[in-house]
Amino acid sequence: MSFQAYIDNIKAKTGKSPEDFKKLAEEKGFMSSGELVKTVKATEITNWLKETFELGHGHAMAIYAFFKGKTE
Repeated sequence: MSFQAYIDNIKAKTGKSPEDFKKLAEEKGFMSSGELVKTVKATEITNWLKETFELGHGHAMAIYAFFKGKTE
């Protein structure tokens, strides 16, 4: 599955875009000024996405990759 397909599926399931998730991550303290906080581990973010939004591991990792700068 392509990165864009993951993003499209996430949007269809949750109604949220990657930018929406970025804003929510800032509110949670995982990001600051659009950058990941260095002390935050990938597992913290993926667990949050799985628990709160019922995303699978691959989809949660796609959002994490977006947070790290991946766009395609």
